[in-house]
Amino acid sequence: MIHPMLTVSDEVRTALDAGKPVVALESTIISHGMPYPRNVETAKSVEAQVREQGAVPATIAVLSGKPTVGLTEAEIEYLGQKDLAINKVSRRDLPHCLATGADGATTVASTMILAARAGVKVFATGGIGGVHRGAERSMDVSADLQELAQTDVAVVCAGAKAILDLPKTLEYLETHGVPVLGFGTRDLPGFYSRETGLQVDYRVDTPAEIAAMMQAKWDFGLSGGMLITNPVPEEFAMPRESIDAAIDQAVEEAEAQGISGKDSTPFLLARVTQLTGGESLETNIRLVENNARLAAQIAREVHKPLR
Repeated sequence: MIHPMLTVSDEVRTALDAGKPVVALESTIISHGMPYPRNVETAKSVEAQVREQGAVPATIAVLSGKPTVGLTEAEIEYLGQKDLAINKVSRRDLPHCLATGADGATTVASTMILAARAGVKVFATGGIGGVHRGAERSMDVSADLQELAQTDVAVVCAGAKAILDLPKTLEYLETHGVPVLGFGTRDLPGFYSRETGLQVDYRVDTPAEIAAMMQAKWDFGLSGGMLITNPVPEEFAMPRESIDAAIDQAVEEAEAQGISGKDSTPFLLARVTQLTGGESLETNIRLVENNARLAAQIAREVHKPLR
C-alpha cells in the first residue's frame, strides 16, 4: 500500500498497481555524487538500463517537502543543476525536510524508507555507506547500515564505498542480521575494483536465486534488508593498488581539513576523482549502470506470476 504522504508518478503508480517490476534509484548520486552535467546524464542512463531490462525506474527525492517516487526528466535536471545546494537527506533529516518544504536528495537510507512506503522492494545504487575509517574514535557509522537492518528492501550495489573500513562494515551487517550476497562471487567487491579479499556470506549466480531468498526472508517474518553486491564489469575495474593509494591520500587530506560527518563522502569521492584523473568517476558510472541492470532482473523475478 502506498503511503498517503508520498507523491508517486503516474508511471510508477500504474506499474505498482499492476504488479509490474519497479526499481528504486537514489538522488544523492545526482546532487552530491557527480558534477553537472555528468550527474544528469548518468541518472538518465541508469533509468534507461532499468527500462531495457523490462522494469520501471523510480528515482526518489524530496521536492518542496514532498517525498517523491518517480522523478520526471525536468526534476532530475533541477537536482543536477542545483548540485550541492540540495540538502543531503538521510533518515534523521526527513522530518525537517518534509515539515519545512525543503528539497532533498535521498541517501541509501532515506531512499530505502521511501521505496518501502511505496511498496518497491528492489533498489539499485552505486555503493552503500558503512563504518568510516577511524570509527573507533569518531563513532562515524553510516545510517545506511541501520536502515538495512530494519527496512524490507533489497539493495544492489558494488559493495560499500571503498573509502570506508570494509571489515568493520561487514561486522556491523553481520551483527544486525543483514545477509550479504555476492553475485557470481564469494569475494566482497571493492566498489572501484572487483575484489577486496573479504568474504561475503553467500554466493548467488542468478536473479531467481536472489528473489527466492528475498521471499523466504520476508515470508518468515525476518525484517530488514538484504545486500546484493555486484562486481563492477572487468573492463571498467580499477587496480586495487592505485585506487587504494588515491583513497589513502584523500582520507589524510580530509582529516587534515577537519572534514567529517555527511560532508566527508562527497569530499572524498570528489578528491579521489581528481587524484585518478577522472578514471574513478568513469568506473563509478559504469558500476551504477551494471547494478541497475541486475536490480531490474531481480525485480522481474520478484514479480513473476506464481506457477
